[in-house]
Amino acid sequence: MYPAPDIIHESSGHAPIIGEPDYAVYLQYFGEIGTKALSSRKDFELYEAIRHLSILKEHAGTTEAELAEAENKLKTVQDNMGEPSEMALLSRLHWWTVEYGLIGSLDDPKIYGAGLLSSIGESASCMQKSVPKLPYDLNTVAYTYDITKPQPQLFVTPDFEHLMDVLNQFADTMAFRLGGKQSLEKAIDCQAVCTAVYSSGLQVSGIFKAANNDQSISYIQTTGPTALAFSGEQLEGHGISYHREGFGSPVGYLTGNNKDLADFSDEELSAYGISQGKRCSLRYSSGIVVEGVVLEVVRQAGKVVLISFEDCEVYRNDRKEIYFKPEWGTYDMAVGTEIISVFAGAVDKDAYESIGEEIAEPSTLLYTQNEDSKLLSLHALIGTLRSGTFDTEHWTNIFDQLSAEITDNWLALIELYEIAWANHAYDLAESAQGKLKTIITIRPSLKKLIDDGLRVAKEEPLNNH
Repeated sequence: MYPAPDIIHESSGHAPIIGEPDYAVYLQYFGEIGTKALSSRKDFELYEAIRHLSILKEHAGTTEAELAEAENKLKTVQDNMGEPSEMALLSRLHWWTVEYGLIGSLDDPKIYGAGLLSSIGESASCMQKSVPKLPYDLNTVAYTYDITKPQPQLFVTPDFEHLMDVLNQFADTMAFRLGGKQSLEKAIDCQAVCTAVYSSGLQVSGIFKAANNDQSISYIQTTGPTALAFSGEQLEGHGISYHREGFGSPVGYLTGNNKDLADFSDEELSAYGISQGKRCSLRYSSGIVVEGVVLEVVRQAGKVVLISFEDCEVYRNDRKEIYFKPEWGTYDMAVGTEIISVFAGAVDKDAYESIGEEIAEPSTLLYTQNEDSKLLSLHALIGTLRSGTFDTEHWTNIFDQLSAEITDNWLALIELYEIAWANHAYDLAESAQGKLKTIITIRPSLKKLIDDGLRVAKEEPLNNH
């Protein structure tokens, strides 16, 4: 079930002001900054808790106990959010400007925020002296908001250009401008696809995880599908189908050299043994060692961005820390002395999410004609389950026949999840979701389809036709 579009808010709130040139520039720039903002795991937990509570409140059969449990869960998450993420802080700036902003002087402000313009009551009450009017500046990010209550204070900007100034000040604190270890740690906490940019310009897009406990970045590591790009375009042969299990590479200077390897000439590379077909040993100041036979040196815009090796071993501390083994195949080493930028999402989204890059299932999991016929039969049984009276035993019988190892089962599992959820059989729904999570680990390219399916299954009323 979806709420009706808020036509009044859009037409009388956003539409009248959006044509003002300076404000329109601010909105566009805000969107550009927003696409780079990093969220956190806590943001996702909060979103899920709010969504779950909203669904229960919409459902006619929800009990008081279920509501109380969901409300307690939401409060627990809210009370344990920790430090707000970039996205959380940016949402506050959006709230206090685009939705509830005032413009002019503190003594005589005018309304431009859509939330105020579209509310007859609050557009009048907000002008009362009992509602404090504060100057809009970077300190505004410290003020949280509650969308269900009148605002306890409002913020006044002298003009729209000032909005840009404050937004730029905030952007200067964000990971995409700062880079470094703290920014990478935000990406690791995010547990979603992010992009880290080497000083050479190489861009690595994937889900990052901790590689070591050094004070500065000495190695980056992703898990799952990863893509490499330069200047926003994916490097040929380095998409998610190739780096399907992740990517790892050192960061820093070579021992005894204060020049970025990315800036080495062909002669300097040769002096270090970095020539096609030759075995070389590269030692980083962090203690990481890369030993292997050079396959290829990739340059972009005159800089060395990637060196590929075969028969390669990457280790530190006399092999007490192993990062790569020869039997794992080709080792592609990113080049750069530091991570200069980190931001949310894949840098080349079209290539990263391309259906053409879909990761093939292992041959041992290929679907057979008999299995296809069996699945069609199970879908027919699900149809009878959907159209008749809900039967737990019937549901369980179908569920038991759907193996999570056969990833084409995912749509049938979504249907079973939807039927169980609609009939308040939440333990059964959780079982179906468990198998779906297993499918995602086997075939990550299905994650978005499955996540969207689960969302729709919870929000839409059960269709019995």
